[in-house]
Amino acid sequence: MPANIVVGTQWGDEGKGKIIDIISSRADVVVRSQGGNNAGHTVVNNGEVYKLHLIPSGILYKDTLCLIGAGVVLDPKDFIGELDSLEARGISTANLKVDPRAHVVMPWHIELDGLSEAFRGGKDIGTTKRGIGPTYMDKYERCGIRVYDLVHPEVLAEKIQSTGKLKNKIITDVYGGKAFDLDAVTKEYTEYGKRLLPYVDDVSVLTFDAAKAGKTIMFEGAQATLLDIDFGTYPYVTSSHPLSAGVCVGTGVGPKVITNIIGVAKAYTTRVGKGPFPTELDDEIGEQIRNVGGEFGTTTGRPRRTGWFDAVIVCHSVRVNGLDSLAINKLDTLANLDKLKICVAYKKPDGTVTENFPPTLEELEGCTPVYEEFDGFTEDISKCASFDELPANCKKYIERLEELVGCKVSMVGIGPDRSQILER
Repeated sequence: MPANIVVGTQWGDEGKGKIIDIISSRADVVVRSQGGNNAGHTVVNNGEVYKLHLIPSGILYKDTLCLIGAGVVLDPKDFIGELDSLEARGISTANLKVDPRAHVVMPWHIELDGLSEAFRGGKDIGTTKRGIGPTYMDKYERCGIRVYDLVHPEVLAEKIQSTGKLKNKIITDVYGGKAFDLDAVTKEYTEYGKRLLPYVDDVSVLTFDAAKAGKTIMFEGAQATLLDIDFGTYPYVTSSHPLSAGVCVGTGVGPKVITNIIGVAKAYTTRVGKGPFPTELDDEIGEQIRNVGGEFGTTTGRPRRTGWFDAVIVCHSVRVNGLDSLAINKLDTLANLDKLKICVAYKKPDGTVTENFPPTLEELEGCTPVYEEFDGFTEDISKCASFDELPANCKKYIERLEELVGCKVSMVGIGPDRSQILER
């Protein structure tokens, strides 16, 4: 049976939630592999809007096993809030499990995230200030607190004291901030541990057993390829690996389990936060795309930067993820624009042209886009029942995207609801 990975191919916010929801409806198991509550998936299901940050989208299906892997960093307060919100809407969380190896976002991580961003001044990264980066830092410094610790009060108390003393010293002596009351933190997080205890299980084993039993599995990623810590626009990236390969590391399964890798992109490009953006539209067209497409962050509410579709970065994503197909979302947002553009290459400061995504920020910042131009469309495509029903200019646009990025387009999104997806 298939084991699908869904990954973002741009800077995130590509509408992965809708694609994930469609595939989740056909899956026995849905697994989240990395990131934290700095991510957000908006799913519209039967007219109901769900905004999910940590819990896999498969939670909307009562018979689906939902797993949070070891590669995720989990804010227990936010996680419990998400549990309560779902249960208040009649959504059961009985089939949800969290790996005991997953690291816990502690209050000093959130504090240090904000303090370090402020310290950088105008050179800040533009994080969500949710403590994600500092949590991953502790993970790799091997002083982090894990879900296992959270649900074992004696272990938790000792680790909060030992790690917390160091974090308090950094907060007060380096940044001039206020120290945490470690006893109060211990009391608060011990209660979180009690609530999480029924959800803790070995996700690596559960996923392997599901694959061995021939179950259909879907691995959902957070963030996107251009935010990968190694292959994104460093340092304006996240602190984990949103690539398809990160799924194996973050969930503890071998690559031979994977059978299909689907990349998700918008019919244009957006990003949140700082960093280079070659096709950015700082004009009326960019504003129209933002307003029509509702381009405001699921997690932060921040306005997203908007621009034309960049085939150079999606080619990069096709290569580093090994994509089998693409889902192109929000084609409907581009209606009523006289002309549409696709970036097909970058022109470097020395005049040379490249179709390859530059490996460093410094090289990328000097690049300007080389465009192909297409006639736009004015038709309302939101009620089209098949790809063939799309206007000719829409089909030409999608078919040219396929040629430029070297990957077939298997799905086209024409509206926010999960029913508004054309499968090819």
